[in-house]
Amino acid sequence: MQLTVKGKQLDVGDSLRGHVEEHLKHITTKYFRDPLEATVIFSKEKNHLFKADISIHVGGGIVVQTHHEDSDPYPAFDAAAKAAGTRLSKYKDKLRDHRKSEPDTLAAAYTTFSSDDVEEAEGGTGGAIIAEMETQILTLAVADAVMRLELGSMPALLFHNPKHGGLNMVYRRKDGNIGWIDPAIIEKAAARKAPTPIAKKKPAKAAPKKKVAANSAGKASKKKKRAR
Repeated sequence: MQLTVKGKQLDVGDSLRGHVEEHLKHITTKYFRDPLEATVIFSKEKNHLFKADISIHVGGGIVVQTHHEDSDPYPAFDAAAKAAGTRLSKYKDKLRDHRKSEPDTLAAAYTTFSSDDVEEAEGGTGGAIIAEMETQILTLAVADAVMRLELGSMPALLFHNPKHGGLNMVYRRKDGNIGWIDPAIIEKAAARKAPTPIAKKKPAKAAPKKKVAANSAGKASKKKKRAR
């Protein structure tokens, strides 16, 4: 496994590096035989806690990301590594099926605004854009989107739903559950509820009136002729 261990404004010693290499290889080789790529970054936060960020690339564009903070870098890494192992175990079968194939993608613009200047940006005055770049929206089944959301510790994931060709989103709710937004479901429901237009019936043609009076008059004239 290709492993990168580094510190962010922090010196990572050989002992900690060896601890990371031993434990991370043990976790990943339980699920994958071929080498993987992983990065572990240690940093010291403003609250004086050590933070360990783990990122494991398992193929197919799938990334497992976990992090943990502690007063010591060793338990910070151990907790983050344990979380990574739990997620790999949960999705091990799906990962083996998906890691060798890349999903289709749609190109999209990705813009980052300063949270203090969003109103200014909407007014068109500029100056609020921090970064502009291109990103890729993956074409995924809903279950696969949920898997990537959980593996990557993402707050939300926008994806292209191949069933109807529209955009969907899955996101992490405050209660810990996963939410799914699909505009197509509302559109279908609205279409089902819409009343079916009733065709207007053409007025029936009136039946021709029988010329009773004329016939009666004719019969009367014939009787008079016979009487003569």
